[in-house]
Amino acid sequence: MCSGGKDSTAALYYMKRRYNMNVLAFMFDHGFETEDAIENVKNAVEVLGVDFLFFKSSEMNGIFSKILQTKSTAVICHLCSMWYMQLTFDIAARYSIPIIIAGWTKGQSIKQPVMTKCACSIDAPEYASMAKATRDFLANELKKDPPFKDFPSSMENVVAQAKKRHHCTVLSPHWFLPFDQETYVALITKELKWKLPRLSYPRNSTNCYMNFISVHNAMKHFGYTHYHIEMSKMIREGLLSREQALHDLEIFFDKDLLNSIAGKLGCTVE
Repeated sequence: MCSGGKDSTAALYYMKRRYNMNVLAFMFDHGFETEDAIENVKNAVEVLGVDFLFFKSSEMNGIFSKILQTKSTAVICHLCSMWYMQLTFDIAARYSIPIIIAGWTKGQSIKQPVMTKCACSIDAPEYASMAKATRDFLANELKKDPPFKDFPSSMENVVAQAKKRHHCTVLSPHWFLPFDQETYVALITKELKWKLPRLSYPRNSTNCYMNFISVHNAMKHFGYTHYHIEMSKMIREGLLSREQALHDLEIFFDKDLLNSIAGKLGCTVE
């Protein structure tokens, strides 16, 4: 699963160069992926010589629009993760792929051996309010709209349905490899022509344009984002300093950027 960020690009590198796996690089774009991220993936697959599948769809546009138009407090990233994990499981089943490799870090999962839910655990206390908002949106808004009646009801639903079709394991090498971020960023910069995107949140990350609206909404409705939770875990594990986290999490974007993104959906961000 390649987003073009440092973590997924390094995961791709390790699978090919360190473990010599037969790799299919898979990038999904819901229409709001950044040009820098796409270029990073294309450079990586070219250098590594691996198969590459690029999937672009406008399927999520209706959901993004509905969240903005209804002023829902649902977390955009939670809904998007259900979409892309279902898509990834479908691709794994289609090509009989036994292992799905992600670029998740230790801050994105309390339990590192094997991820089962394919996302942060929304059942954890720190996600309680966000999880309820997302469940309410799915039940009260999305499921009543015919075009989205088959959209997953939860990540657990995605995983359960996937297990019926094809058995595979989801792993991230960053849970196991004893390398810090600086080490593998230097490695992929040198060998894969990787570049830090010019615009992304948090700082020094690679996330899509829609992520800016997701962050804005989360801060407005809850006072924090899932990135705050992830970095808090990394601070407690000694993997990140509090000063660095505060710097990376500082809000540096304005309404003009948000409205330019929402404008593609015919919406504005109040």
